[in-house]
Amino acid sequence: MSNLFPALICGLFCYLGAIECANPLGTTGSFYCLGRPLVAGLIVGLAFGDVTNGILCGVAVQAVFIANLSTGGATNSEITYASYGGIGLAMASTKDPALAVTLAVLVGNTFGLIFYNLRMAFYSVFNNKALEAAEKGDGKGITTWHIVIPQICTFLLRFVPTFAAILLGEGLVNDLANNAPELITHMISVLGGVLPALGIGMLMNIVIKDKFQLVFFFLGFVLLAFGGLDTIPVVFIAAAVAYLYYLAKSKTAAAPVAQTQGTDAVYEDPDLF
Repeated sequence: MSNLFPALICGLFCYLGAIECANPLGTTGSFYCLGRPLVAGLIVGLAFGDVTNGILCGVAVQAVFIANLSTGGATNSEITYASYGGIGLAMASTKDPALAVTLAVLVGNTFGLIFYNLRMAFYSVFNNKALEAAEKGDGKGITTWHIVIPQICTFLLRFVPTFAAILLGEGLVNDLANNAPELITHMISVLGGVLPALGIGMLMNIVIKDKFQLVFFFLGFVLLAFGGLDTIPVVFIAAAVAYLYYLAKSKTAAAPVAQTQGTDAVYEDPDLF
């Protein structure tokens, strides 16, 4: 029961970081802050008394889900379960970032989606009940079916599985890590290294508009790998280069506007459309 307090914290923040959680922080403070793996790594690390390994696990998992997108109500992974379930399980066992990545993907893409879809199914019933209450002018019924009961179900569907997984799953994860064949542990290590790169690749596919911009990523890699610079200096150099690139692009875009002054022609930046 040594992990009782960390399990409570992980379960609680798995609820507080949900997009549907009605907390004072709003969607930005909950889902887009507490629900992120990087923030979860800090919170889980504090709960387990090991901030360094918690943040390392959070960074690794954040890289995997950095390009995770939800279109409408559809999602390919439940990032809050991945953050607190996957990182929490890893911190309860080996504290290995590679294992945290593997567990986060497993939890977020399987169990997380199962509970997410269960919640969506329950909410469809609650919405009908709230609509019936609205038609009757029942303010108390609207509050009950639209806020109170959905929040109770959300809390149970997020807190209970995460709490139970961390409290009861430590032994299973440790047994698998200690007794699994070397091939399995090697595969987990490789997978934990490849998935963050995949996440960065997906993000680059969204962000990069021109293949020429890949040169900047190559230069950043050279500065880190061969230049011996730390991440922070490279960030400042990247910010300066990005600003100069922005100024150059702005002057290029302004030229057609100057040439068409006095006419009805309007210049449109193709990057914006």
